Amino acid sequence: MTTQPAGVAEPTPLLVLDVVGLTPRLLGGMPNLNALAQSGSYTPLGTVLPAVTCSVQSTFLTGAPPSEHGIVGNGWYFRGLGDVLLWRQHNGLVGGDKVWDAARRAHPGYTVANICWWYAMGADTDITVTPRPVYYADGRKEPDCYTRPPELHDELTGKLGTFPLFHYWGPGAGLTSSEWIIDATRHINRTRRPDLTLCYLPHLDYDLQRFGPDDPRSLKAAADLDNALAPLLDDAKAEGRTVVALSEYGITRVDHPVDINRALRRAGLLEVHTQDGMEYLDPMESRAFAVADHQIAHVYVRRPEDLAVTKAALDGLPGIERVLDDNGKKQSGLDHPRSGELVAVAEPNAWFTYYYWLDDARAPDFARLVDIHRKPGYDPAELFMNPLDPYVKVKAATALARKKLGLRYRMAVVPLDPSPVSGSHGRLPLSDDEGPLIICSLPHAVGDRLAATDVKQLLLRLAGLST
Repeated sequence: MTTQPAGVAEPTPLLVLDVVGLTPRLLGGMPNLNALAQSGSYTPLGTVLPAVTCSVQSTFLTGAPPSEHGIVGNGWYFRGLGDVLLWRQHNGLVGGDKVWDAARRAHPGYTVANICWWYAMGADTDITVTPRPVYYADGRKEPDCYTRPPELHDELTGKLGTFPLFHYWGPGAGLTSSEWIIDATRHINRTRRPDLTLCYLPHLDYDLQRFGPDDPRSLKAAADLDNALAPLLDDAKAEGRTVVALSEYGITRVDHPVDINRALRRAGLLEVHTQDGMEYLDPMESRAFAVADHQIAHVYVRRPEDLAVTKAALDGLPGIERVLDDNGKKQSGLDHPRSGELVAVAEPNAWFTYYYWLDDARAPDFARLVDIHRKPGYDPAELFMNPLDPYVKVKAATALARKKLGLRYRMAVVPLDPSPVSGSHGRLPLSDDEGPLIICSLPHAVGDRLAATDVKQLLLRLAGLST
């Protein structure tokens, strides 16, 4: 914590927990967070479109909508590169004035720790921990993390073990990764005492997407995460930290995958190129294609004269609620150059696949892998092992054996059938019960509904730094 000259008040230390997928419906089954809400204060939180991690977190930290900070999704089409890129990590992509910039203007020397919130790398924070695999020259990928300061890496891995990347996403995603993040947060708060600690907890993202938000396995996931949080909440109370727990979105039940790119291909708008019998999206030559991102899809149309035919190809597609044009994007806070020329919004029970091939035999090999950086869209099927492959567990065990021997391996276990996915998010919620919320350990700190764009100013006020 910063030491200030005599007479200058120290800021109130804050712990901000991003509990992904937390809703009022789930809160009742999470006794620790519920007790925090009842003794403190809580309210529904108005999210942004798209209600996805990168966009909402960037709004929390800048107080700006996507039309200003530029994070229009978890990824987008980088026109200057001719490539679709998701899950970038450089904070330089996020425009706007960050909460730590505003805090330091009011209180020079204000310190911030970012533990696994997105766009952590290159951010002007004092402490950083973010997932970052080791990409070996022979093609192997091994779990690891990136830290600032650099020596924190060996300190954390020596104390907690290697960051559990394969429990952070993929078929093995589960509580282990959130437990590691919680332990890392506790260690950093005890040893570094930052003024503001940002902690990202992804656990509810997994079973709620796998099974839907009302499934008993999802309710158990909420209870398990709440139990894991107890020591961190106890630490915060002992350290005199004000706690804020919030969520980016609520996950709702879905049963209708929408193959938006296949519709564009059948309309003669999407192009592919073929190598070794596998088809790859060709965004540079396509007249139109979509970057699917849960219940939102940015549709990039190369020439203005193709806008009408592209919209016509989407207008009758079951599962699409509406297609935003320039005026619709402006009204929704998505009028940014990174957005697609059109933005498709799914119906409440629907979500968008990224699939563009018409024959599974011609799908690229990465389609059956957990490969978030090569797929030109989000793929929640990565949370499953292929239920139609009777040898899928044998293949996984063989791949793990090769991994342990230091050999190259392919964990080709992801299904090409999207039907098991039972939960999604991205569109604005239909009700407060299934939308995000914000909790503060202080009574009366939050009252009426709060907008995501107001979170930054709330944090400054809670720290005692608002002007």
